[in-house]
Amino acid sequence: MSRLFVVSNRVAIPDPGSKAAAGGLAVAVNAALKGRSGVWFGWSGNIAEEPSAEPTITRKGKLTYAVIDLKDADFQEYYNGFANRVLWPILHYRVDLAEFQRSDLSGYFRVNEIFADHVSKTVAKDDVVWVHDYHMMPVARYLRARGHTNRIGFFLHIPMPPPELIQALPRHAEVIGALSYYDLVGFQTATDRDNFGRYLETLGATAIDDDGLYQIGNRQVRIGAFPVSIETDAFARRARHATRTAYIKSFRESLGSRKLILGVDRLDYSKGIPQRLEAYETLLRTAPEWHDRMTFVQITPKSRTQVPEYAEMDRFISTKAGQINGLYGDVAWTPLRYVNKTYSRSALAGFYRAANVGLVTPLRDGMNLVAKEFVAAQDPEDPGVLVLSQFAGAAPELSNGALIVNPHEIEGMAMALRRALEMPLDERRARHARMMAVVMQNDIDAWARLFLEALEPPKPPSARSSATAETSPVPPALLRGGGPASNWIQV
Repeated sequence: MSRLFVVSNRVAIPDPGSKAAAGGLAVAVNAALKGRSGVWFGWSGNIAEEPSAEPTITRKGKLTYAVIDLKDADFQEYYNGFANRVLWPILHYRVDLAEFQRSDLSGYFRVNEIFADHVSKTVAKDDVVWVHDYHMMPVARYLRARGHTNRIGFFLHIPMPPPELIQALPRHAEVIGALSYYDLVGFQTATDRDNFGRYLETLGATAIDDDGLYQIGNRQVRIGAFPVSIETDAFARRARHATRTAYIKSFRESLGSRKLILGVDRLDYSKGIPQRLEAYETLLRTAPEWHDRMTFVQITPKSRTQVPEYAEMDRFISTKAGQINGLYGDVAWTPLRYVNKTYSRSALAGFYRAANVGLVTPLRDGMNLVAKEFVAAQDPEDPGVLVLSQFAGAAPELSNGALIVNPHEIEGMAMALRRALEMPLDERRARHARMMAVVMQNDIDAWARLFLEALEPPKPPSARSSATAETSPVPPALLRGGGPASNWIQV
């Protein structure tokens, strides 16, 4: 029986004693591995004098976790350098922030080849390989060069920009173009998928059907949109339970009768936190009647502190938060609580459920699962309002209930905040019910199942049409796009 062999930059080995919140990629991979025999391979997070000759193995049930150490030079060039100072900004449409160095690109290729070498020694002929995210784009090319003919899929958790921006990356065909060595490449949204399809055409690829299949040289690659999601039922239960804990009760008591505006984001320039603070300041300036009637809590764990841009951004946001509190605060009221701590998923679920407004306004985001977690955590009888950026990957799915904003329009965001604070209960219930229906139908298990089904070897045309009619969660007529389903299922 074939295994699922997952490859990613980091591996989340289960640790019952850890209170840290699991990241979106970890939740997604665990959903894919659920109930399967599988291997999850990646970097241990440790720096060593020499890279590991053999991976360190941890077995838990039917799953094997295999991790390797990296040298400091590998970490600096592959991870801090090319992945996070070149690929991350370019794929988030910020070419101006990319700092390309040839040594970093060499390190990126070197580490990807190290990963491929370890996978090549372990993977069985009938294993299905699933590679995740921008750190690992060339892995399939190296595996193919080593003779592996396995079904290999790739999922990009962050955005894919238009070809004009991709081509700003030096040697882009060897990095982004290497995705053509996969059998299936999945993206968060139809826009990301279409951007990559147009990029493939610049490399000479030809679309050979209406389902995202491209011919490039002697290879074929299928591309599709598979918006990642959350454990909807489990997260909703977690939120209900969290409201009964002493910690969340104490937090709610600290707010008094004030309404809570909540933002939860890792410290990153893609999240639009400075613009969000400006919008809140605009609301404070233009709606003095809301003073002492609301509190904005922005939870922002720090990340990538070794990268100068992130340290500078941290200083700017901290200064801006202090200015807002100094100008508008009072001895009995702090308008803004800016917190740089990491919280458990249970605590976050409790915060979401307590919030009257969820403020999710990235400048560009692959998906942004905070938006879906906020929806799942709400009390359907008295739900909060989601204010969501049009540039979040979640926007196509949640536009039926969220207040969609342009994060570059500060006054527009301030107006949306005020509307959310003043929205009548009936409208809040109706909006939440529509969004909840989406995140219930397209939960994380459905996402993993749809991707892995699409990664299976092609069926004969008669079998494929029969399977679609029997198993599709939406009417077959919608599978080609043109309706709501095109936002979340492969087209």
